[in-house]
Amino acid sequence: MQYRTLNANPPALLDISGLDMRLTRAMNVTVALSALLLLLPLMLLVALVIRLSGPGPIFFAHHRIGRNGLSFPCLKFRSMVPDANARLMHLLETDADARLEWETTQKLRRDPRITWIGGFLRRSSMDELPQLFNVLRGEMSIVGPRPIVAAEVERFGRYFADYCSTLPGITGLWQISGRSDLSYRRRVALDVAYARSRSIGLDIRIMVMTLPAVLAARGSC
Repeated sequence: MQYRTLNANPPALLDISGLDMRLTRAMNVTVALSALLLLLPLMLLVALVIRLSGPGPIFFAHHRIGRNGLSFPCLKFRSMVPDANARLMHLLETDADARLEWETTQKLRRDPRITWIGGFLRRSSMDELPQLFNVLRGEMSIVGPRPIVAAEVERFGRYFADYCSTLPGITGLWQISGRSDLSYRRRVALDVAYARSRSIGLDIRIMVMTLPAVLAARGSC
């Protein structure tokens, strides 16, 4: 499947050995398939609750920036109302505090777009379970930088090349270090640090630390 690129000359990739890439891919497929088999009943239950909670699709595909600057549809369980974009624009136009928070973090702690079930899914990180399919399709990794949207590229500045050097991940240093409690600048620093030092060993350590971070729900919103 082909997706558009952000520009004609994507940032140069860091040198990652072919063996390391094959090992990472094998680990990603193994973990994703195992997780899908284990979590399938839960995912079916979540899909049913979303369907019964009101109008709108079960899944939401948001275009994010992946390795080498390629755009891909990042899958999630829908956690927002169908007219989410209109509500966001209205809020940013009428609430200066919300506009400042959005411009600073690209998030809102009191987000009027989120449904009642969506709030629970986000706090528990269950809204991101469909990204296991992104991993199987080779668009994401189990561990990596948090996938960004096109509007965030300029905030990475010269570090965008580091971001593009590896696949974005379902979990990563940002996710286990406080998530939304961290500033955007700190998030960029963590993504760059991961991209420059990533290894199978680091990925395994991050995966082990992910469950306690999810259970603590620190920085979730």
